[in-house]
Amino acid sequence: MFHRLRQDINSIIERDPAARNAWEVLTCYPGLQAIVMHRWAHWYWTHHMKWLGRFVSYLARIVTGIEIHPGATIGRRVFIDHGFGVVIGETAEVGDDCTIYQGVTLGGTSLHTGAKRHPTLGRGVIIGAGAKVLGGFTVGEYAKVGSNAVLLKPVPPGATAVGNPAHIVQKDLLNAAADPFAAYGVTPNGDDPLSKALRGLIENAVKQEQRIEQLVATMKAAGLECQSVPDCDKLNSDQLNKLVE
Repeated sequence: MFHRLRQDINSIIERDPAARNAWEVLTCYPGLQAIVMHRWAHWYWTHHMKWLGRFVSYLARIVTGIEIHPGATIGRRVFIDHGFGVVIGETAEVGDDCTIYQGVTLGGTSLHTGAKRHPTLGRGVIIGAGAKVLGGFTVGEYAKVGSNAVLLKPVPPGATAVGNPAHIVQKDLLNAAADPFAAYGVTPNGDDPLSKALRGLIENAVKQEQRIEQLVATMKAAGLECQSVPDCDKLNSDQLNKLVE
């Protein structure tokens, strides 16, 4: 137990620049305290003392503001940063080295008792503040879920999901494994796929306009009369791309 506690404290110091020493982490970090109390509650739950497990979980929620069902499975070196308002459901599984920020819900969408109702987080997953991960699917290793995202479907390993409903922004497993941590699930230089699609359409429209002008000029040079059409403003790709940003 003390070995796992040392691992938890060291992992928090590595991931939180505000953590100054082990004593401060042990006494002032509700995320760590919630994890420790969950281990007690989970032991009771798995040893047929379910009411006692729920009661310890209830006390942990009062003390820390973090609610973890005693049936949930929490791996090693899991860091719940700030943590207030975090809810982790009964059949949720949180892998080693995951980071969960305040306001996160690992919830279920099924009402069937005994079914896998809550998500599974692979190793090194980061869930940003306020994100809702709902359903019995898997979020792959080193994946990231952006703040306030509402995730309703699986995420491949190394990918980043943002939005409501969440969609995949980036998938880069090699870079994710090399530098797995990103605060609040923010991916540097990440871009929304909808913005990328709109930029592509804008660039395509500008190129089509240029081709049409070339065709008209070529036809006129060949002596072919073209029916005149009213002039219109030309597309300004720079201006339109700024609107998309």
